[in-house]
Amino acid sequence: MRDGYSRNDPVFIDWAAGQPVDPAERYRPWPEMVRENTGRGVEMLRARIVSEPISEYIRFEGEVTKDLNIAAGEDVRWLPRRRATDLTLPGNDFWLFDDGPALINHFDGEGDSTEHEIIDDPSIVSLLASAFDAVWERAVPHAEYWPA
Repeated sequence: MRDGYSRNDPVFIDWAAGQPVDPAERYRPWPEMVRENTGRGVEMLRARIVSEPISEYIRFEGEVTKDLNIAAGEDVRWLPRRRATDLTLPGNDFWLFDDGPALINHFDGEGDSTEHEIIDDPSIVSLLASAFDAVWERAVPHAEYWPA
């Protein structure tokens, strides 16, 4: 739900400098974990809520998504923030695992991760699931989304 994450990411730095990057190689543990889990039938969905025009970091994410996330087995969708005005959304990024628990990702103002928090309160997990479902329903599949 952020328009930028850590600018200290070496892959982003290389990409921004115009150097070729192989995201699957550079982020190796992630695609391996995704392939392992999707290979056993786990569905991995990722929704990104973004401002338009998109930030440089989101352009980077968009360009590496096919060879990193999609190639590993994730289903990725994008929702322009303008189309999320009437949705009730949590204030933090999160990962939801089946019916719970949820992993809340806390970031500082520069986009650097500060803490991961596990939440298993059923009312909060339900709220997060409802928010994700609303975003997912409205979001555009990766292959169909790329702003000018």
